[in-house]
Amino acid sequence: MSPFVPVTPLADPRRPMPASAIARRAVADAAVVSLAAEQRRLESLGLEWPLARTAYQLRYWRFVRALCAIGAEAA
Repeated sequence: MSPFVPVTPLADPRRPMPASAIARRAVADAAVVSLAAEQRRLESLGLEWPLARTAYQLRYWRFVRALCAIGAEAA
């Protein structure tokens, strides 16, 4: 596994973001939900390196989601 490969397809940062602020927030929410589910799955399996990658990507997408929330409120 490479550290730069997205853990889930919804968490791929190379995907284009939608034009509207509300749609961007929905994409970020979907990424966070998918990564949180994957994190729970990996915790039960005890896989440390994939769990660390998932936590790293989850932090990134939570930050993106917060930025999208600010953008949606400003719009």
